[in-house]
Amino acid sequence: MSDTYAGDITPNEAWTILQENEQAVLIDVRTTAEWAWVGQVDLSSLSKSHHCVEWVSFPCGSANENFVEEVQARVTDTTAPVLLLCRSGVRSKYAAIALSAAGYQTCYNIAGGFEGDKNEAQHRGTVNGWKVAGLAWAQG
Repeated sequence: MSDTYAGDITPNEAWTILQENEQAVLIDVRTTAEWAWVGQVDLSSLSKSHHCVEWVSFPCGSANENFVEEVQARVTDTTAPVLLLCRSGVRSKYAAIALSAAGYQTCYNIAGGFEGDKNEAQHRGTVNGWKVAGLAWAQG
């Protein structure tokens, strides 16, 4: 698989794309546990919703072999910008690469993810990411 995708964007850049482009779609690739216990983005003020498609399955951590097909079932327009989000921006980068290889034209990785990178105390939620940017989210 090639490592080509549209690139990394900040959470604020993702919000702007979602706000300005009616076709833009956000896919959260975290696990069911993360969606339920950590929270999810809230795009309701943009009159949008997001899609939740696991990149790896909880609790075993195995790769979701049906990831691309599950996204294709939800996002049929391969020309629509697809913004991918995970906890920190690692899984979502690989998801962006996979979807680009599958024919989606513009796949972005949201750098910093939902919770962001770890700080010096090894805690997330204080350095960067969707929540730190003050963007809308709801507890799971």
